[in-house]
Amino acid sequence: MRGATLVLGLGCERGTPPKDVIALAERALVEAGATMADLLLVTSLDARADESAILATARHFGVSAAFYDAATLEAEASRLENPSKVVFAHTGCHGVAEGAALVGAGRDAVLVVPKITSSQATAAIAGPASMAAGRRSLSERR
Repeated sequence: MRGATLVLGLGCERGTPPKDVIALAERALVEAGATMADLLLVTSLDARADESAILATARHFGVSAAFYDAATLEAEASRLENPSKVVFAHTGCHGVAEGAALVGAGRDAVLVVPKITSSQATAAIAGPASMAAGRRSLSERR
């Protein structure tokens, strides 16, 4: 892949240790078959704009962080692979990590890594459709 094209969407509980979110983000990159150099942006819900774990993750990867309101994330609901009524009840959108990744990556993006979870956080990666197709064909060969 040439240049940074992937967007990492994150969600987490308040006070989640930064090392836990960074570890989950690194796991998502591995699942994408990508490296830190492929990462363009870290994204999340605007209610988490001051969350130290998300900000620390962006710093760890040397990229900017962007935050979107619940209505913007909810507009992506039809493209989510793992919509959640529980998440909707708490945030006003059916998916933070997947929705934020898709918004950050743009209209033509797809989920390269659908939502993965740890005990207190979620992560997803969106990017060009060619990345998702390549990842799926690799996993089908296993």
